[in-house]
Amino acid sequence: MVLEATIICIDNSEYVRNSDYHPTRLQAEADAVNLFAGAKTQSNPENSVGVLCLAGKVPRVLVTPTDDLGQVLNSVHGISVEGAVNLPTGVQVAHLALKHRQNKHQRMRIVLFVGSPVHADKNKLAAVGKKLRKCNVAVDIVSFGEVQGNAEKLEAFINAVNKNNNSNLVTVRPGAVIADVLLNTPMFLGEDASAVSASGFAAAAAAASSHAALQGFAGETISGDGSEDPALMLALRVSLEEERARREAQAGAKEELLELDDKNASVAAASAGPGLPSDTTENFAKRSSPSSSPCALGTENALTMDEDALLQHAFALSLGDLDTSLIRTDEDLEPHKSNPMPLQSKEDESEHLSDTGYVPSTLTALPEVIPEDRMDRMPQETLENEHQARKSEEDKDQ
Repeated sequence: MVLEATIICIDNSEYVRNSDYHPTRLQAEADAVNLFAGAKTQSNPENSVGVLCLAGKVPRVLVTPTDDLGQVLNSVHGISVEGAVNLPTGVQVAHLALKHRQNKHQRMRIVLFVGSPVHADKNKLAAVGKKLRKCNVAVDIVSFGEVQGNAEKLEAFINAVNKNNNSNLVTVRPGAVIADVLLNTPMFLGEDASAVSASGFAAAAAAASSHAALQGFAGETISGDGSEDPALMLALRVSLEEERARREAQAGAKEELLELDDKNASVAAASAGPGLPSDTTENFAKRSSPSSSPCALGTENALTMDEDALLQHAFALSLGDLDTSLIRTDEDLEPHKSNPMPLQSKEDESEHLSDTGYVPSTLTALPEVIPEDRMDRMPQETLENEHQARKSEEDKDQ
C-alpha cells in the first residue's frame, strides 16, 4: 500500500440534518469516515490521517495528520452542525495542513465529503484543482445528498485535479449506506481496482458493522441492528467464521479416517489372494490394525496392572522398545482358581517322614548343614581337633 498522508474534509453544514440517509446525513457520513480512517491506518502503519470540518465561519482543522486512530474517531464524534460549506477555502486549508506533515515521504491526499449544495463558481474550483495537480495532491470526493445539483461542478474539479487516475468521484444515491458503497470503490481497493490491496482486510472487517453484513453469513442470519453496536456484529461474524472452519476441519478428519480404513481393507484383501479363505484375510486385517500391536495391548492392560507392572511398562516405554513379556495380564495377576494346588494329607506327610532318604536329602539342601559324605572327605586333623574340643567341654561341665 502507498505511504500517504490524508486529510478527511467533513461536511457539517445545516443540510446534514436531513434523514434521507439513515439515520441522518451527518451520522452516515461519520460512519463512512470512521471506516475510511481505519482502513488507511491498517493498510500501512506509517500512514497518517487528519480531520477538517468544511462548514462554519472558517474551515477548521480538528486533527492534524496522525497515526493515532482513536484521536481521529474522537474528533469525528464531537463535530457540531453549523453554517454552510466553503469548498475552495476548505480544500486550500487541507492542502496547507498536508504541507506541514511530519513525514515528507508520504504522498498527499484529500478526501471530501460533500452533502450540501456547492455555491462556489465552477471556474474557481477548476483553478484550485489545477493548483493541487501541480503539487501532486490526489483528491477523492464522496457526493451524497445534493447529487444532481453538484454533479457538474464536482466533475469539473475532478477533471482539473486528476493526474494518472489518482483522483476519484463517488456518488451515493439517497437511501443507500455510504460506508457500503465505498467498500467497492477505488478508495478502498486502491488505484488498481482489479486487485484487492492490503486495505481489503480493514474494509472486510469494517463491513461487519454495516447494514449489508446483517444479511447473514454462510446461510446463518444475525439478528440485531448493526448501527447500535458495530463491535458486537463484528464479533458475531468472526465467531461464525471460526465455527465454520472448525466444522470443516472435523469433516476433513473424518474423511481421512475413512480413507485409511478403506486402504487397510484393500491391502488385506490383496495380500490374502484368491486361494486363501476369508478367515485368513480377517486375521491379517486384525494383525494390521493398530489395536493388535503390543503398545495397544499395553495401553489396554495398564488399567488392570499393579504398581510393579506399571513400573515395568513405563520403563519399557522409556527405552523405546516395549516387550510384551513385561506386560502382565489379569490372568498372571490373579491366582489360578481353576487349577488350585492340592493340599497334602497327614498320610502323605507320614510317608515322607518314614522314608530314610527324605530327611537327608532335605538337610543337604540347607547351606549350613554338612552331609555325611562330605564329612568323610574332611582332613583327619580337623576331626581330631573337634573331638578334643568336645572332651574338654565335657570335663569342664563335670
